[in-house]
Amino acid sequence: MAMAVLELLHERPMHPYEMTQLMRDRHLEIRVAVKPGSLDHTVDRLLASGHIEVVETQREGRRPERTVYALTEQGRDAFVDRAKTMLGTLASEHPEFLSGLGAMDDLGRETALEQLRMRLLQLEAKAASQEVITRRLVAEVPEIYWVDWRYTTAQVRFELEWTRQLVDDITTGRLGWTGDRRPKRLSPVPTESTEDRSDDRAS
Repeated sequence: MAMAVLELLHERPMHPYEMTQLMRDRHLEIRVAVKPGSLDHTVDRLLASGHIEVVETQREGRRPERTVYALTEQGRDAFVDRAKTMLGTLASEHPEFLSGLGAMDDLGRETALEQLRMRLLQLEAKAASQEVITRRLVAEVPEIYWVDWRYTTAQVRFELEWTRQLVDDITTGRLGWTGDRRPKRLSPVPTESTEDRSDDRAS
């Protein structure tokens, strides 16, 4: 949430209500939980840490006052440094789907197929709803503001096609099942120890 707030204030000063609206318009919920309470808490923390500052207080009619915030130099530097790291560094992420795939043989063929088909239905629905949102973004919002959305939809489309292929591989028997006949030692990815042993044999 902090990065999302700094990102918006990097564009221009604004008050929390405007931040919330822009986050929703740009569908930032794909990377942050857009909730007014959490936004206010984040703004308070950034203000206390010196990353943002109050520049104006607005009042329209009988509406409550709205405090306008802007980035400080400290906040601008922190935002740029963090954004560069996030964009250019390959992070270690651990999706639950990978653990599920690793446990397929333990679940059994039919159970695995049942769960994968359920996942396919969800992915198909998600891809369809994303397409509707993408059409609106294309018509209303400059593309530079939703490149992250493009990435997210591409991920969903890839996972959809990949999962379809996996279901087909299981259904047709191209992907074999070991069940209770699983080998005692499995090391599909070379570890440091196995690589060291290979080097020792070579020398």
